[in-house]
Amino acid sequence: MKKFILSAAVVMAFAGLSCFAASAQAQGGAGASTPPKIGLIDMAEVFKKYKKFEALREGLKTDITATDAKAKRMAAQAQSLQAKLKSNNFKPDSPEYKQLETQLIQLQAEFTSFKNQSQREFMKKESQIYKTVYLEVSDAVAKYAGYYKYTLVLRFNRKSLEEADNPQGVLQSMNKQVIFSQSEDDITDSIVDYLNRLYKPRTAVGGGGGARRNN
Repeated sequence: MKKFILSAAVVMAFAGLSCFAASAQAQGGAGASTPPKIGLIDMAEVFKKYKKFEALREGLKTDITATDAKAKRMAAQAQSLQAKLKSNNFKPDSPEYKQLETQLIQLQAEFTSFKNQSQREFMKKESQIYKTVYLEVSDAVAKYAGYYKYTLVLRFNRKSLEEADNPQGVLQSMNKQVIFSQSEDDITDSIVDYLNRLYKPRTAVGGGGGARRNN
């Protein structure tokens, strides 16, 4: 009789442990964090296809063209002065020669200053363009990731090793951090589409919209 009672007690103890383990497992499953969802974006492709970036770059090219025209005019003036100095019309010790020489030196100094200042301004404008577009892309990615529950978005190069046509391209492809990914992980086209739809209302009649997923 004692053996039966002891056996029953052992069975009940094991049954209690089993219920406790099942309850703990259920609680652990309910509180477990969701698996990470990782997205990938080719930033070079975004910059290439974003219409606003293209428009800003075209505006910068227009400014550079105008600056180059002015620089060519200054260079032509300098060449004209040099030609006059080399002619036999003025003697090196004459007041006219010294006046032309002074003008040439002054013009060369102005040209150098103009060229250096223009380069600094264009570099500043170009960096501002990249900064502006990068911030807009980052904001779009944050909104897209929040809407579609991405926990992490990484930069990558969507070009494959087979597309590399030179030694440098082969090395870059081999050094890519993302070796394998699914096509649905690439959100590049969705971000480009979203940005371009937002940009259109600024130049044409139309409405924007929220980020949407391209399947």
